Amino acid sequence: MIDTTSIREHMEVVGSDGGHVGKVDHVLGTEIELAKLDLGSGFKHHLIPVSWVEGVTEDKVRLNLTKDEAKAQWREKH
Repeated sequence: MIDTTSIREHMEVVGSDGGHVGKVDHVLGTEIELAKLDLGSGFKHHLIPVSWVEGVTEDKVRLNLTKDEAKAQWREKH
């Protein structure tokens, strides 16, 4: 289980392939909201489950899905 307290605002979110998925806006319970003002997110808020997080380094959140898999499955916030 990932300690979500180590996930901070503005951290880069990358896929297992190293591809840029987005930047953290904030953690909402079991989901991470990605920042809207980021080219990777298409300038929309998206939500990804914390269960996708493989690990957290000093400045990056690495997922257990590739960039394309994550973008195909993320949820747009309405």
